[in-house]
Amino acid sequence: MLITISGPAGSGKSTAAKALAARLGYDHVSGGDIFRDLAAEKGMTPLELNKHAETDDQIDRDLDRRLRDVAAERDDLVLESRLAGWMAGEHADFRVWLDAPIGVRAQRISEREDKPTELAETETRERAESEAKRYEEYYGIDIHDLSIYDLVLNTSRLDPDGVVEAIAAVVEAYNPEGDEGKTPVTVDYEF
Repeated sequence: MLITISGPAGSGKSTAAKALAARLGYDHVSGGDIFRDLAAEKGMTPLELNKHAETDDQIDRDLDRRLRDVAAERDDLVLESRLAGWMAGEHADFRVWLDAPIGVRAQRISEREDKPTELAETETRERAESEAKRYEEYYGIDIHDLSIYDLVLNTSRLDPDGVVEAIAAVVEAYNPEGDEGKTPVTVDYEF
């Protein structure tokens, strides 16, 4: 089975993807790792490459091609990136979108990157706007269209183990032979 985990920065996708892959005995491939490899190949830091990608569409296209290649070649894999659900195409067996309110995501990024929360929120908003524009321009993808996902999960009130438990429960109950055209399962723990 090929499972994709997508979502915006700070949603918990990397943490969840690693833990889910370990739980299922699958391999894990991160779009972030592929991006860092691409940056190293070009002699740049990831931040430098991200800035460069705003004016050079080949950066995103190379990254996305690598994601598509991995998806086409592998089974028993958890593939994680913002566009993994889209890039895996027909190879994906189960697509997950993780999200949380911007304040929660900014706090997580702030702690992870040791920067002020306000700065993390500003950078996260700017990055998301830039990426959304590029995805639409390059591929005609509306990143806000969640209809391709089998599971949409708000991670704001779950710890990492809870996120993995929720995903695993739905993956284990998933019936790929079910009715076509079903809407995705949406799990929102905000009360």
